[in-house]
Amino acid sequence: MARDAGRPLRADAQRNRDKILAAAVRVFTEEGLDAHFERIAREAGVGSGTLYRNFPTREALIEAAYRNEVARLCDAVPGLLAAMSPPEALRAWTRRFIDYATAKLGMADALRAVVSSGTNPYADSHEMIQAALSSLMDANTAAGTIRSDISPTDMFAALAGIALTSAKPEQRARAERLLDLTLDGLKPAPDTTSSTRVR
Repeated sequence: MARDAGRPLRADAQRNRDKILAAAVRVFTEEGLDAHFERIAREAGVGSGTLYRNFPTREALIEAAYRNEVARLCDAVPGLLAAMSPPEALRAWTRRFIDYATAKLGMADALRAVVSSGTNPYADSHEMIQAALSSLMDANTAAGTIRSDISPTDMFAALAGIALTSAKPEQRARAERLLDLTLDGLKPAPDTTSSTRVR
């Protein structure tokens, strides 16, 4: 039976669940729908029974693995802002966004199977990512490190475009260059109005 979703997990059970979800992303990315639960359990370092207790169906595991990737991406924002300057935090997060996009691309066939089963694994993900990006951009706007006329929606569209064209693992160098180009475009124009030339 699946666990009671409303009951908090013990610390060891939560660790097992997290390991299962991380392993599921790796294995579904490599093998697609042909991925075996036994390999996922082995990669996670848990028994098959533990995996099935948490995720009784393939669709439940795929959906949970994808949602966990979204949560990890969004939950990283407070820590990044606490540890780094706003522009450094935004730069680091955009790299995490590409990691997320690469995992999503690798799981595309598996996610399509979930959608075909009548479940929407993407529910709320767009709003969650937009909110995370808004927090980063607000911090940068307050610090004066990015232009104030670029909205989080615009930035998300730019990141989505990079992910669409450059999310494959072998395209990572290009994705990094495009991210740098995009972030450079966010910088405020230098203020030359108050400068005076010394003769």
